[in-house]
Amino acid sequence: MTKSKNPLPEQWQQNQNAAKATQVAFDLDEKFQYSIRKAALDAGVSPSDQIRNILGLSVTKRPKRPRLTVSLSLEDYQLLAEKYQLDPNEQLEIKRRVLDDLVHFVTGKD
Repeated sequence: MTKSKNPLPEQWQQNQNAAKATQVAFDLDEKFQYSIRKAALDAGVSPSDQIRNILGLSVTKRPKRPRLTVSLSLEDYQLLAEKYQLDPNEQLEIKRRVLDDLVHFVTGKD
């Protein structure tokens, strides 16, 4: 039996190559950052993918879940629990109420 040069499965090799990639940050003026982020939002892609498009680089076509994120500390949960008159340990219900607030923000409903 002949040994291959890389005994890893092909999928692992691809992941290994991806792990070798280096993230590069750009300190651009706020208006440039805004323009790139807005173009990405309008195109339905991440800012990183938008930059890759601008540079003519390939972009992976893997599906992405459209979501917004925010980090909440224990203190934040306490404040939100007070706002919603809930126990701070009811984090799933707090999350549901936050989601409702975000929807109301966008739709303008009370």
